[in-house]
Amino acid sequence: MSNDKYVSPLSERYASKEMQYIFSPDMKFRTWRKLWIALAETEQELGLKDVNGNPRITDEQIAELKEHMDDINYEDAKKQEALVRHDVMSHVHAYGLQCPKAAGIIHLGATSCYVGDNTDVIVMTEALKLVRKKLINVISELAAFAEKYKNLPTLAFTHFQPAQPTTVGKRATLWMQELLLDLNDIEYMIKEQKLLGSKGTTGTQASFLELFNGDHDTVRKIDGIIAKKMGFEACYPVSGQTYSRKVDARVLNVLSGIAMSAHKFSNDIRLLQHLKEIEEPFEKNQIGSSAMAYKRNPMRSERIASLANYVMVDALNPAIVAATQWFERTLDDSANKRISVPEAFLAVDGILDLYLNVVDGLVVYDKVIYQRFMKEIPFMATENIMMDAVKRGGNRQELHEKIRQYSMEAGANVKREGLENNLVDLIAADPAFGMSKEEIVALLEPINFVGRAPEQTTEFLTEVIAPILEANKDILGVKAVINV
Repeated sequence: MSNDKYVSPLSERYASKEMQYIFSPDMKFRTWRKLWIALAETEQELGLKDVNGNPRITDEQIAELKEHMDDINYEDAKKQEALVRHDVMSHVHAYGLQCPKAAGIIHLGATSCYVGDNTDVIVMTEALKLVRKKLINVISELAAFAEKYKNLPTLAFTHFQPAQPTTVGKRATLWMQELLLDLNDIEYMIKEQKLLGSKGTTGTQASFLELFNGDHDTVRKIDGIIAKKMGFEACYPVSGQTYSRKVDARVLNVLSGIAMSAHKFSNDIRLLQHLKEIEEPFEKNQIGSSAMAYKRNPMRSERIASLANYVMVDALNPAIVAATQWFERTLDDSANKRISVPEAFLAVDGILDLYLNVVDGLVVYDKVIYQRFMKEIPFMATENIMMDAVKRGGNRQELHEKIRQYSMEAGANVKREGLENNLVDLIAADPAFGMSKEEIVALLEPINFVGRAPEQTTEFLTEVIAPILEANKDILGVKAVINV
């Protein structure tokens, strides 16, 4: 790696090699050549003729194009671009050097957006598929975690204040539920992707109408054939020179949604790690702080949050671009989308790798969870204690007032004096309740306070998650590699 120029951290630190390749120049230029071949084949199949009525495109020319589809002569393209300052025409020239017989029919009738925009859609679609794959693997890991801990009671929190208990596994279903919304969105977007097709400089296909001597029926078939050759169902029925830039905005909104879900998860893990109830993975030689050697900072979860913030803000870029395009085409989108779209995907790829890594290595400290539970549960159990005492002959109103007073006293002991919660001792010492300390403690069994949390978890995993994992079992088993 060169140390004398800026290198994006998204490439060097966060994104996987797989996602980096999808947005690489090699992927782009190979796709350009596939599109040029698809265009030539389409024009041949639709019977394009020269002025003498002979086939304009021959099998020999197409075979030559296919022979050099993948061995791109980058140096020739680079030299030409230095002269003409146009990336598409530089690669048309370089391809023509390798394919002298086909040089005259490369890019025939097309504008630069034919390769540029169609490639952008193809690349985004491949990237969406990779994001989907990793998203499903995160859901799978969370499902295993939820199943393992579905019966482990823990304090729930509202406003980050102790609230009615839940289970560790049930809490994981909340993280999964948000990811399912993202999965639905990403699957919809993959299904919705369409190519620009080949519509010319303002979207009217005028150049192709000229090539095919005014034959509207033939020209109308071009886009559909190209779409099928490139693995898509259809092209957008109308466009200017480019596909609508709202497409980019819609895609990045989906990525922003994933970032939101991951950020929420990372917040919960960081708070739980502060409580010492659950920790993200911490490697043997990992250093938590350069000054405080004892520290175990939740750096993976913090990185998820950091990258998620970037993606959510980055999603504004294509929205602004889409809103400010003029008529059939302006070029103020180009520099922005070259940066904002790839970087959103690279960042989300890094987020999902981190998410997968964290869930795969979560450490649950059940004894700490139990201790915190027992410090708070006497307050929450007062209704149960009171009802049991009433069954033993106590007066409900009298007992309610006593519990209120004892709760205030116990709360003051905890907050002002730093003492343990002694509510149970106070109640047990009052003969009005007619209950021993052992009888009261028996009522405080944590599992008695979690409602249907274990059952809800089982039902969710069985009825909602299992069918998704079964349908996608061929893509499960992804293991994340974290660079730093």
